Amino acid sequence: MTAAHTIDTSENTHGAGPFHVTNRLILSIAVPMTLGFLTTPLLGLVDTAVVGHMGQATLLAGLAVGAILFDLLFTTFNFLRSATTGLVAQAFGRDDRTEEQAVFWRSLIIALVCGTAIVLLSPLLLAAGLWLMAPGPEVEAVTRTYFLCRILSGPAALANYTILGYVLGRGQGTTGLMLQTLINGINIVLCIFLGLYLGWGVMGVALATVTGEVVGAIAGFAIVCGRFDRTVSPSWASIIARERLKPLFGLNRDIMVRSFVLLAAFTLMTRIGTALGPVTLAANAVLMTIFLVAGYYLDGLANAAEQLTGRAIGARFRPAFDRALKMTAIWSLALAGFTTVAFLIFGDGLVDLLTTAEDVRAVAYTYMPWAAITAMTGALAFLMDGVFIGATWSRDMRNMMLAAFAGYVAALCLLVPAFGNHGLWASLNLFLLFRGLFLMVLVPRRSAQTFLAAQ
Repeated sequence: MTAAHTIDTSENTHGAGPFHVTNRLILSIAVPMTLGFLTTPLLGLVDTAVVGHMGQATLLAGLAVGAILFDLLFTTFNFLRSATTGLVAQAFGRDDRTEEQAVFWRSLIIALVCGTAIVLLSPLLLAAGLWLMAPGPEVEAVTRTYFLCRILSGPAALANYTILGYVLGRGQGTTGLMLQTLINGINIVLCIFLGLYLGWGVMGVALATVTGEVVGAIAGFAIVCGRFDRTVSPSWASIIARERLKPLFGLNRDIMVRSFVLLAAFTLMTRIGTALGPVTLAANAVLMTIFLVAGYYLDGLANAAEQLTGRAIGARFRPAFDRALKMTAIWSLALAGFTTVAFLIFGDGLVDLLTTAEDVRAVAYTYMPWAAITAMTGALAFLMDGVFIGATWSRDMRNMMLAAFAGYVAALCLLVPAFGNHGLWASLNLFLLFRGLFLMVLVPRRSAQTFLAAQ
């Protein structure tokens, strides 16, 4: 196999051996996943708009608190996607199709067990979340309604992490786009129908989410299993073999810690926002939706970096790793700059679409520039996460996240008392910068060690 070999866009080829990284190859993964991920913040925009058009800051604040609690729950389990992507990408690079399927089944079993446990423990989880966020009585009532309905999507939501991780590990960006669009498309349509047309409000928003996750999980499972080559199916013994489970659990542990710390950072921001009053909390919720738009936009390139660096390590081909890192970095920084400029120009208009509450609008206008520059400050962080996930350097990613969080807490202690909400947003941007820079300085040493060990 020559170095000019690339992934067939039919998404059904094998990936062993050297390969050449091109812009077309990067974009064949990044563009579909960017479009797919953009449906998630679009969903957030619709959820916020549906509740925001009811004209009550209390309802919007309750939705914001509920959304944070689910981020804290579900995104903590994002290791199911990340670890699956890295291990499948490396198996793809080795052309080990049996191990690709085995990774999928191991991750799916963990997803279903964890999802069921979340549903069973939901009363305790809600009580802990409300204690942590400490919203007022009216906001708490809205949060309770939203949480107890949406929690039913737990098993399906976590199964979707595994399914997406598998298709991304194989570089199947178009399949990922289709599944994300299906999940969030159903969610968006039902959110508008149930929340606004039928007048179910927050309950309608939650039911829409449950339906989208369940339908997406069923469709994704059918697609993935339908493409399996039965002649190389793993045995049950190999799926649950201790020596095979150990790397997955190790990755899951480190990535879970990393994800939990990341969510803790956003939860801390929301918690501090509650002390600034319901209007500021609601305005920050609107602006965080804009931050998520930028984040999901850049995640498509991070996914390309995950698959290509993981594949390069599996194939033991250092030139592809280096070129993938360089080219995805160029694309990420360029798109981040474009996104920041777009939000600086059009951000206030977007706020108007999200809420009709004039007091919330006025506060959001003031802090819009901070939300706009999160694309630039976060670009390197998203990219480095992709590289470290694909390479399965999970311990480094965990440790650097902890270091960045320590810097974030220090910034909050210094800046929030002095500058209020401006200090809160400045601290978030510093946190994003810390994450990217701390990981970037480790890449040369870790890549040299990895490819030397593979020789």
